[in-house]
Amino acid sequence: MTQDTLSEAEYDAITDAAAHWCMRLHAADCTDEERRAFEQWHAEHPLHAFEYEAMLEIWDVAEHLPRPESAVVTAIKPAPRKWQQYAVAAGVCALAVPLAAVIGWNMGWVPNSYQRFEATDSVRHVTLSDGSQLELNLNTAVTFSNYKDERRVTLKHGEAFFEVSHDASHPFIVRAGEGKIRVTGTRFNVWMYEDQVRVNLIEGSVLVSSNAALPGDGLRLGPSMQARYRHGDYMPQINQTYPNDNALAWRSGKLVLDNLALNEALPLINRYLSKPLQLADSTTGAIRVGGIYNIKELNNLVSSLPKVLPVYLTRNKEGNPVINSMPVQPSKS
Repeated sequence: MTQDTLSEAEYDAITDAAAHWCMRLHAADCTDEERRAFEQWHAEHPLHAFEYEAMLEIWDVAEHLPRPESAVVTAIKPAPRKWQQYAVAAGVCALAVPLAAVIGWNMGWVPNSYQRFEATDSVRHVTLSDGSQLELNLNTAVTFSNYKDERRVTLKHGEAFFEVSHDASHPFIVRAGEGKIRVTGTRFNVWMYEDQVRVNLIEGSVLVSSNAALPGDGLRLGPSMQARYRHGDYMPQINQTYPNDNALAWRSGKLVLDNLALNEALPLINRYLSKPLQLADSTTGAIRVGGIYNIKELNNLVSSLPKVLPVYLTRNKEGNPVINSMPVQPSKS
């Protein structure tokens, strides 16, 4: 089978297979034998990998869909934990059948616009289909879905600055980690590394929740305020920022470390590194570091740390650099 000779039926079969494998690999009862069969299927043809990646994007959108409750859908009576599989199937149908797309849009289940953007080694400016502007930092990926009753961005990893097109009747939701940020029109920055999220508001107002599954829209931020949360937080931590705050220095290609302890600085540094720095212990984490660095050259910072701080570098078994504090020399009596 070659890509040039595939019939329409063969293309449809690949799409169906991709949907099947997407659902099976996300199922709790997926077996090792099935995973090996998937790997074999995935490698058989370039279109298999392409269609499977497309199906993962649909799964990502379906992840945040509400559980279907209409009479039409409940008549199917899917098992409670199977609802996402039906959402994926509905997504596939919506791609193939215009009527399904219209019904899905009117019910608020299927977006009429879906976009994916990624920035790797340079800052990238993008425009969403609703007119909102995003600036993406290095190593950042976002998706945008436009639903009937809301606009939704998922920050998959990295950092983005938002200038949201105002539409009070069509709120703009940003998903980051376990939380969400709800706005109608404003300017703000969202930074995420592993399970840590920080939201800095520049203009307007936003509501920040540390757990999107909790009731309510969260805590309100005003200009020059920051919210922080991480996995397991019931509520975000709120604090005031100042005019000289360096959170947005990345937009000028800089990372500013203002006399931070290493345990605070490493999450800011590591998101730019291919091999993240580790701390040997809490004593090392308390050592403070400062300076202004080019975000494209932060790998050079790793080798220079022993020149500016009382530390030395080792490697752990994964090959990642580990920062160790220099042993204290006993004083001579």
